Amino acid sequence: MTTAVLTGGRGALGRRVARLLADDPGIDVVLLDGVAHPSGGVPTLADLAVADVVVDLGTSDYDRRAERRESSTEFVAETLSAADQLSADHVVFVSSALVYGAAPNNPKPLTEDAVVRPDVEFVFARQLASAEELVEQWRLARSGRVTSVLRPAVALAAGDNSRLAAALVSGLGRRVAQADPPSQFLHLDDLADAVALAIRSRLDGVFNVAPDGWIAGERVRALSGERPRFPMPERLAEVTGSLRWRLLRGPIPPGLGPYTREPWIVSNGRLRSAGWEPTITNEQAYVEATDAPWWTMVSPKRRQELTLGLGALATLVVVAVAAVVGRRWWRRRRRTFSR
Repeated sequence: MTTAVLTGGRGALGRRVARLLADDPGIDVVLLDGVAHPSGGVPTLADLAVADVVVDLGTSDYDRRAERRESSTEFVAETLSAADQLSADHVVFVSSALVYGAAPNNPKPLTEDAVVRPDVEFVFARQLASAEELVEQWRLARSGRVTSVLRPAVALAAGDNSRLAAALVSGLGRRVAQADPPSQFLHLDDLADAVALAIRSRLDGVFNVAPDGWIAGERVRALSGERPRFPMPERLAEVTGSLRWRLLRGPIPPGLGPYTREPWIVSNGRLRSAGWEPTITNEQAYVEATDAPWWTMVSPKRRQELTLGLGALATLVVVAVAAVVGRRWWRRRRRTFSR
């Protein structure tokens, strides 16, 4: 029997992972709201004796950690300390593809061998990169230890989007008079499958988690259905966005801007080789998790038919209005002559 402890396990991703493993007779799942500060009270770290694997759900727990102002680096350190206390020899850490950074010269797609270079202004991405280093140091400190570091693309699900995911969706595919970068949208169900696979198979190493391929920038723009906005210089847009985040907590936190302007798409080849397969496409995940206008779901052929139909209807309306106006004009004209 493998005992798997999930920190932050009562969130959207944790619930999905627990459901996937519930029917596995060889795995006993323990959900914790946190290692150092469990909010549910039962069970707590003190209630456990030993475990085989400790899972830090990282970015999926972004909102709660942001509210508590908890650093991802500090939280991972506590997770690793918990693994030591429980004599676990396997740690799973859900990081993010954000650690690669967004840059115009990024290869498409990025593989796990790419250099980690998170944007210096985005604190959260830098914290994740530091957390990954701590996980690697923990692995090297004792022989026989295994670490699974997962780097997912933007993870979405209807009703379960984190503020970070919502901010990225808000900024992607919506630039004015400029080319948009390609994007990836991962469904939380597929991310949960990856976490479950890491636990079952004791995956060792770094693995990107993303659907097959990506969506071109113009397609994201079409799916978003947003009307063009007033163009402004890029620097002014950054200042405006920063002020909106401080005053209104949205839509895009400082430092995240480059991730909406430059590419950072990743390859899923290594994880696929380990037995994982995505079940939901980029477009399906985006459409399910966002309130896209209805017309963005219409096929090009159907859209053309609707356009032609509306055009014909408009023509009929114009003809009808012209007929009414003409009839009234003719009546007035006849009255004038009859006098």
